[in-house]
Amino acid sequence: MKFIIIGLGNFGTSLAERLTKSGHEVIGVDRNIGKVEAIKEKITHAICVNSTDPQAVMSLPLSLADIVIVAIGEDEGGNIMTTALMKQMKVKRLIGRAVSALHQTILEAMGVDEIIHPEEEAAEHWVKKLTNKSIIESFDLTSNTSIIEIKTPNTCVGKSLAELSLSKKYNIIVLTTLKTVKETNLIGISKSVLKSEGIANAQTHLEEDDIMVMYGNPKDIDRFLSEHKF
Repeated sequence: MKFIIIGLGNFGTSLAERLTKSGHEVIGVDRNIGKVEAIKEKITHAICVNSTDPQAVMSLPLSLADIVIVAIGEDEGGNIMTTALMKQMKVKRLIGRAVSALHQTILEAMGVDEIIHPEEEAAEHWVKKLTNKSIIESFDLTSNTSIIEIKTPNTCVGKSLAELSLSKKYNIIVLTTLKTVKETNLIGISKSVLKSEGIANAQTHLEEDDIMVMYGNPKDIDRFLSEHKF
């Protein structure tokens, strides 16, 4: 996919680099030449442009981008002006970053349907990890769908997914299971790594120390976690 990320602060830079490593084409945009120079070797292309200037923005290949993300965080005014220009240019898919409740209200009033809150989402992510020892990792796709990695509950060990009927009982799906295996690197040092067992199916049997990768509504996942012993 082709992404344009406007605003190369900590969040925008991290997102641009991760998307690039995942094989996507990423153009990073910032008015600070120092930030552009710092990332230009790490992503597909980096451009120094003032995204609040309508004439300057015309030089960006917006029509070719599958997704445009306005990641500006420190300058709310610049964020709003940039977002307004992106709406005016009718980009295919626009994702806006909100840094406050008022900022979100303004973006919603502008018709931005997809709004992200990096700091708030990061805090929520750590709350889950710190307060529920069974959760290894979690990622919220939307407000009502999540993907989480959990240790296989003792009550599920030795059973197949068909026996557990998680989809029917909890409306959640196990995407895959992960196992810890030992690997030796080029200099002979052994280390533990996680390996996926492939796409899970009804015949997938759960073993002790397996990690389950689950998809579903956070409330349904919480209900499953509360009803099983770890």
